[in-house]
Amino acid sequence: MNKNVVAYKVVSSILALFVSLTAYAQAQSNITDIRISPSNDNTRIVVDISQQTSFSYFNLKSPRRLVVDLKDTDRKFNFSKVENSSDLIKKIRYSTPKLASDMRMVIELNKDINAQLFSLEPNADFGYRIVIDLKDPNPAPVVTSTAAPKRDKDIIIVIDAGHGGVDPGSIGPKGTYEKNITLSISKMLEKRINEEPGLRAVMTRHGDYYISPNDRPDFATKENADLLVSIHADAFTTPQPRGGSVWVLSKGRADSELGRLLERTERNSELLGSAADVIGDRDTERYFAETIFNMSMDLSRASSYDISNKVIKEMRKVTRMHKKVPQSASLAVLTAPETPSILVEVGFISNPQEEKNLNWRAYRQQLADSLFKSIQLFFRNAPPEGTLWAQERDSQPRKHRVKSGESLSLLAQRYNVDLHSLREVNNIKGDLVRIGQTLTIPEN
Repeated sequence: MNKNVVAYKVVSSILALFVSLTAYAQAQSNITDIRISPSNDNTRIVVDISQQTSFSYFNLKSPRRLVVDLKDTDRKFNFSKVENSSDLIKKIRYSTPKLASDMRMVIELNKDINAQLFSLEPNADFGYRIVIDLKDPNPAPVVTSTAAPKRDKDIIIVIDAGHGGVDPGSIGPKGTYEKNITLSISKMLEKRINEEPGLRAVMTRHGDYYISPNDRPDFATKENADLLVSIHADAFTTPQPRGGSVWVLSKGRADSELGRLLERTERNSELLGSAADVIGDRDTERYFAETIFNMSMDLSRASSYDISNKVIKEMRKVTRMHKKVPQSASLAVLTAPETPSILVEVGFISNPQEEKNLNWRAYRQQLADSLFKSIQLFFRNAPPEGTLWAQERDSQPRKHRVKSGESLSLLAQRYNVDLHSLREVNNIKGDLVRIGQTLTIPEN
């Protein structure tokens, strides 16, 4: 055979192999980032990949592992750089796949889990993603005490900055993330609250990380909080809607949450505290538990509605309101059993003008100030017993504004005070008083 022909065939074969390898390399996807977001009883792993690929997974025991096979994916990503604060995950590493072109990812686990995997199509902000949800079927029980919690002298406000981490919330026309706006306003409100003697703020999150909506009310329960305020920014499919709104829990959702709470409680006496000592019959015990909790949640809803009206009144001085009265909805974040809870939508981030406003620091500060003023007005008028503000209220002289038909002797009888003392403290000689006159009521 002619040497030139042989050489040509060899070169052609090499070129064909090179083209094949190049095409193979180009066809492979690669992992660009991995984020682990733990919450109370589950952990979410988000795997960012350069292009869409198929995957499969299976569980192994002894030791516990979740094995994920990604088709046509390289093995260049450094798992050691992934931040992991989950109690469910020991570490993530590589293993040998069935096919050399595939990648096998092994998630070493600390306990048995239920796994769910799904992929997400790319959008304007994220590329292809594979989401791995690890659910703990037997989470550690929450330790409860039958003793009544000690009353903190501060009025405790839990501030919940909506969304966070892998959940950006709504995204404005210019790319503004709701999670960043809500965190900024929340920190401003936290500062105002903590500067006021007698008030203390607790944040559900201080940074950009994910917390499940179902876990956020736990902060209020754990802190024995007096109020939970969840801050969000609304969005709609069209840019026209604008304005703020305030939401409270609908009665139907609250009742169902109560039912689930009672079912999760092994003994209803845990809900009754010392009252259970005098209740022997379990049916009677359950009846009392349901009655007490229904009364408690009705009171919380009433307080939530009252605070909401004050928030609307103050926010109206800063921005227009999309809803002029409090709205009710089935929102998980509002389900803390005994804590008044409201969700405040500070505006429509989908509206270009409101997105621009929300990116203005001074405007966010005005919104935070309006929320603070609402909280201040509510708790000055009705401070929880045992708090510093309640002590300050009780130390102030009682006042009474005279109405038609009232006399000094009648008021002395009503307030159970000495008539002479009532005259003396108000510098009154006889028994006549004027309608609209403000009287100081002396101590008994």
